[in-house]
Amino acid sequence: MKLLRRTGNPKHQGRPEDTMYGPGRLLTYGTQHILTMYGGVIAPPIIIGGAAHLSTSDVALLVTAGLFISGLATLLQTLGIGPVGSRLPIVQGVSFASVSTMVSIASKDGVRPVLGAIIVAGVVGVIASTYFAKIVRFFPAVVTGSIITVIGASLMPTAFTWCMGGDSGAKDFGSPANIGFAGLTLLIIVLISRLFQGAISRLSILIGMVIGTLVAAATGHADFSGVKDAKIVALPQFLHFGSPTFQAGAIISMVIVILVIMTETTADILAIGEIVETEVDDKRVAAGLRADMAATTVAPFFGSFPASAFAQNVGLVALTGIKSRYAVAAGGGVLVVLGLLPVVGAVVAGIPSPVLGGAGIILFGSVTASGIRTLARVDFENGLNLIIISVAFGFGVIPIAMPTFWDKFPDWFGVIMDSGISSAAISAVVLNIFFNEWKWGNKPGASVFAERDSRVSRFGDRLEDDIRASEREQRSVKAAE
Repeated sequence: MKLLRRTGNPKHQGRPEDTMYGPGRLLTYGTQHILTMYGGVIAPPIIIGGAAHLSTSDVALLVTAGLFISGLATLLQTLGIGPVGSRLPIVQGVSFASVSTMVSIASKDGVRPVLGAIIVAGVVGVIASTYFAKIVRFFPAVVTGSIITVIGASLMPTAFTWCMGGDSGAKDFGSPANIGFAGLTLLIIVLISRLFQGAISRLSILIGMVIGTLVAAATGHADFSGVKDAKIVALPQFLHFGSPTFQAGAIISMVIVILVIMTETTADILAIGEIVETEVDDKRVAAGLRADMAATTVAPFFGSFPASAFAQNVGLVALTGIKSRYAVAAGGGVLVVLGLLPVVGAVVAGIPSPVLGGAGIILFGSVTASGIRTLARVDFENGLNLIIISVAFGFGVIPIAMPTFWDKFPDWFGVIMDSGISSAAISAVVLNIFFNEWKWGNKPGASVFAERDSRVSRFGDRLEDDIRASEREQRSVKAAE
């Protein structure tokens, strides 16, 4: 396709990512990025809104706020302000990694404690950004893979509930018609993915949702009555859901999520650096993480959620060869514009639940698949990593298999453990330290350290060496003086 080829004579400004194109091509390339990630960025607000039992109009506000904040975060990441922003072609969007934790909190106490927990966790993330490279080695493939796999598994019940109609109290909940719409949407996505390649294949989820919605509307199973009441243009509302509330358990859970998000973003920054063939050092990684966390901290004030780098767009850069950060920044501008159009949020909020369910099976399943792909890098030779994964996955699926498991425990403890991602993360990190980091008493071959050879871990080790070398150099200078 023409969109997948570079033509003309782009202008370079030194580094590959500083390549500049004409306005038309910048907008075209940027829009392609947005279409690739659009389905992913609107799904989390819809899920959280449903868990918090919000009205359709409030869900629409969550969607537009997510688009608006994602656009601002993308602009901050690509263009940068001082020490904030990696200045790389990275698209930012509402993170899936935080969804299961937010659902656990919102389903019990509404959206306000979710927003409060995000604010505190975001501030922690901003502070930790400068030092994160020193602790990133505690999140090797065996840990992140376990967590990501649990995230996908934790979201599947939501997809199946959508497939059945979304409202368990409705008369048609689980009806053949509802499940049929979900199946149709799923079938369309599968067929497009199989029959087409490149950009069209990457838009399969969005196309499937559009066709599924049109069929549902034609048969009287879609309600877009809220669209006529929505404003065409409006600024995002500040603290629309009221003042955030702060609960200890929710905050602890969200801080754990933020550490996982920072690990994923670090990997994405390093990956995009390799694809673009530009230098990425510890300062650039820290600047990228600051952009992530700054956007995350501000997001709740406008009714949105944690932001992170979108891995699928990293793949799109590799596919198209368009390395310009300005092209991605143009896409960020498109997101900002969409976030200023409440009518867009109203249309998205009107998508029938079964259609969302059909898309959700693939969307959430791809998260699980991503975790399995990460686990494929793990060395299972002596079985210790297998134990880590087994225990982490076991703790992670407790809220799915037995939702009342922690009901007799204190509320703060229940909030932490009722989130599959929190319980999986805690167990995976602790066991990884116990098996792979704590060397005392280990015999040769008794433990596995292969995960440290992963891209993220090697970055942390290299940075520690640089820090020690810098400290030795400073001591030498002082001694000479």
